[in-house]
Parts: sequence; structure tokens; C-alpha cells
Amino acid sequence: MQDDSKPSSLDLGLYARSGPEPRITAIEIIAGALSLIWLAAVVLFGFDDGDNGGAGMAGMILSVLAILLPVALIWVAAMAARTARALRQEAARLQASIDAMRAAYVEQQQKQALDLKPDLVRKLDELVASQGGSASDARPATFTSMRAAPPPEVRAAIGPSADPESEAPQPALALALSQTPERDPISVSDFIKALNFPENEHDKEGFRTLRRALEDRGTERLIRASQDVLTLLSQDGIYMDDLRPDRARPEIWRRFAQGERGRPVAALGGIHDRSSLVLAAGRMKKDPVFRDAAHHFLRHFDRTFMGFEKNASDEEIARLADTRTARAFMLLGRVTGTFD
Repeated sequence: MQDDSKPSSLDLGLYARSGPEPRITAIEIIAGALSLIWLAAVVLFGFDDGDNGGAGMAGMILSVLAILLPVALIWVAAMAARTARALRQEAARLQASIDAMRAAYVEQQQKQALDLKPDLVRKLDELVASQGGSASDARPATFTSMRAAPPPEVRAAIGPSADPESEAPQPALALALSQTPERDPISVSDFIKALNFPENEHDKEGFRTLRRALEDRGTERLIRASQDVLTLLSQDGIYMDDLRPDRARPEIWRRFAQGERGRPVAALGGIHDRSSLVLAAGRMKKDPVFRDAAHHFLRHFDRTFMGFEKNASDEEIARLADTRTARAFMLLGRVTGTFD
């Protein structure tokens, strides 16, 4: 026997519509009333019993349009008002749904946090029990934590032992002279900015970091060597801002800092501007001053970068690789065969 009872509709709760919307609402009633008022006004005041003077079909069409257009505009406005009301209702229902989902998510996160507490208590109990046991017990349970690295604005760019030349023993003086206290090592952020040099004469931050790098014993030699090389290259019209090198991955820079040379680090020679390479190679062969300055610069870049790599993240190495000093290193490294 078939069940004649109608299946109950699914209760969607908050997501369900508020109820069936009536076919005729106040909007339709108002529109109908306005239409009747307009038609009544036309009937009462619009007829002309006199002769139209041969207006003909055109006059009749204009009369019909004059009568029907206001009625059409009334109903268009009514439909627009009804649609706007429906959109407002849908927007309110959607906002309520979003609020409900947000509340459910927050409640779920709170429950998960509460569920973690028993595990935390159990770990603490294990730690206390293991510390109170005998020395022959298994390795005690411990908590490990990872400390975040200091920000680049305060983290030293180069350790105190990065430059071997700075570790040469100084002869002791017979007289006890007051020594100037050494400043803190230059930070990673300032070191990278100094290697890029000031953008123009108004770059106060660039000049500040440049002076700071020149005061640091670990970076002063590289900065001066880079200044000399960039000045000599500019005499041949080679400017680092005009070069667009291929970017090498930070791990390749790290392999270079760890002593690898030749093909494994060939990606560091990302300068492919033929005119710059030809001009620099010709200058290396003909100008001994330029050749000495280039080798001096490469030697100090190699030595300084070895210390920088130990304290820098991959992102900071990528930023250093985009400086003017690093581009000069890529150019001269290719000319001298460092990456061959």
C-alpha cells in the first residue's frame, strides 16, 4: 500500500528562505492603482470630440503611445522595486550564512585547542616522571623550541673572524694608551644596502649605510675595492644599472662561498651583455691598473662573502646578488674565468 502522505520538506534552518513570497505585493497594488488613475485621467480629460483636422493614422499612434508609455514606465519601476527587495533579502540571508559559518569555525578551533590540553598535560607528566627516575632510565622526554633568527636590521652581516687579515696580531705598546671602543658589526640589512651604494645625491639612507660599512673592519676593504672597480668600469661606459643578469639560486651562491669553483657555480656568471664583456676583457689585457683593481676586488668579495653566507638567509643572499657590487663581481668573474 502506497503511503499517500507527502514527504516533509528539508529544513535548511538558517539557509532556508523566509517563506513563499506572495504573488501580489504592495508594490503591484500601488502600480495598479497608479495605472488606473492615469487611465481615468486620460478618459476624463484626454478625449477631444472635435474634428482632428485629418490627423490620420499618425495622430492616432501618437495618442496611443502617449497613453500607454506612462503605464509601461509605472510597471517597469514596480518590477525594479520588487527585484531590489529580493536582492536585499538574498544579501541579508547570505550575510547571516557567513556569520554562522564563521561562528562554527571559531567554535571548532576552540574545541581543538581544548582537545590539545590533555596531550600537553601528559607530556608534562612524562617529563616530570623521567626527571625523577634513575640515571639508567631511557632518555628523558624534553621539549625543544626553535628560536627565531634575529631580524636583518640587528643581525651581524659578517662574523668577527671572517677576514683573516684583520686577525693579525698587533704589537703591544709599552704605554697604556686609551683605545677607541669598537662598534658593533654592521647588520645584514645595512651591509646589503651599502653594497648597492647610494642611488643619487639625495639618498640619505644610502650614504648612511655606506659610511657605516666604511667604519666596519670586516667590510671596509670590499667597499673601497668595489668603489674603485665601479669607477674604472664607468670610464668605459659600463654601468651596473644597465646590466640585467640572470638570477642564480641561493644554493649556488652558498656553494661558491664554500669553495666550489668552475662549472658547478657557472650560473653565477649571469652577465650576457656582449659589449660590456668585450670592453671589460680588453681593459683587463691592456690596463694593468684595472687588472690589479679587478683581482683585488674579486679577492675581497670572495673573502667577505664567505663570512656573509654563514649569517644570511636565502632571501638575503638573493638581495645581495641584485646589488651593484654583486653585478660587478659577475661581470669580472666571467672575464677572469672564475666560472669556467
